[in-house]
Amino acid sequence: MITTIIVFIIVFGILVIFHEFGHYIMAKRSGILVREFSVGMGPKVFFHRSGSTTFTLRLLPLGGYVRMAGKVDDGEEELKPGTPVTLQLNDQGVVTRINTSNKHSLFQGIPLTVTGTDLAHDLYIKGYENGDESDVKKYSVDHDAIIIESDGTELQIAPEDVQFQAAPLGKRMLTNFAGVFNNFILAILVYTILGFVQGGVQSNTNKINVMPSDSVARQAGVKSGDRILSINGHKTADWDQLAVQIQSNPGKKVTAEISRDGQNKSIQMTPKSNTQGGKKIGMIGITQSLDTSFKAKVLSGFTQTWTMTKTLLGALWSMVSGHFSLNDLGGPVAIFATTSQAASLGISGVLNFLAWLSLNLAIINLIPIPGLDGGKLVLNIIEAIRRKPVSQRTETVVTLIGFAFLMILMILVTWNDIERYFLH
Repeated sequence: MITTIIVFIIVFGILVIFHEFGHYIMAKRSGILVREFSVGMGPKVFFHRSGSTTFTLRLLPLGGYVRMAGKVDDGEEELKPGTPVTLQLNDQGVVTRINTSNKHSLFQGIPLTVTGTDLAHDLYIKGYENGDESDVKKYSVDHDAIIIESDGTELQIAPEDVQFQAAPLGKRMLTNFAGVFNNFILAILVYTILGFVQGGVQSNTNKINVMPSDSVARQAGVKSGDRILSINGHKTADWDQLAVQIQSNPGKKVTAEISRDGQNKSIQMTPKSNTQGGKKIGMIGITQSLDTSFKAKVLSGFTQTWTMTKTLLGALWSMVSGHFSLNDLGGPVAIFATTSQAASLGISGVLNFLAWLSLNLAIINLIPIPGLDGGKLVLNIIEAIRRKPVSQRTETVVTLIGFAFLMILMILVTWNDIERYFLH
């Protein structure tokens, strides 16, 4: 259990960092202020400011985010009239720090009860100093001033010229797509490493290797290097077709046509019945054969990523065009359960799982649902067609609807996963 938890946190951490780093680096290159780069969700555990960005580690190791100035999901705390703050000024009397937290104090800070602010355009803050309501004091705010939020997190303010909407449309689209792009890059890198770790690349053919122990195929007389031409008369020209035929016959006797040294023979065996994801599948203890050439290893990142992407897109299309079931989806509970299986297979299993998850995250994020990167790209495309951006209010409403939909779906999927893995 401890190993699974550690692997789960590491895998999720790598996924989040790679995905959000894509948004972060593209935003920086586009002149967009990234106010916060967070790994994890929920209460803040630790933060460190570097340049104009605050890097935070949060309690729940599920997801993460980048807060870009001016975006709907920036989540900036509003300084409403009546809010007590403390100001720190530079030698020119310009505000460099605004403290809204009672957990921190500013050296020689000026207490102020806010009556009005503009931290985006005119850059000022005004209010009653030291509780004196007979006189409203107005201070200019530095372009790069820091605001200390109620939980103690220090962030740079977000003037209009460094906000998301200030960047050209093309750069905003690249920024929205950059997280998905990084997920594809991560999958390519991990599959390449996996090719060398495994000593070769799994080939999608009907040529198989037999597992050294607990193998139904070995007991029936199947040998490594054999080709399985058909199962119960159904042709199995590649690994995918072979897997379908074996998995669809748990606990049922099957007849396999084997090719060995140019000769064909029939072998009967009964696949073991195993339960995965709440479904019973057949297994006979075989793996795909490996292409051990150096060229195959070097290119494995690209070939495996392309093959798995096609598989995932096919599965997604089947869900959309056919009968949809919550069993086709998996949330954190399902991922945790799968992490346990991957960890039991050692480093190869974990690497394969990481690459697969990265591709899943990339493809899911491209779905045009508000709140996902795909939904943001749709808004960018609409802006390009209209030649003017969608109003802030419309974008906010659309994003909130999309977020609510995703939260409801996540709750349903999580409960379904709990039933599948723990209650049955």
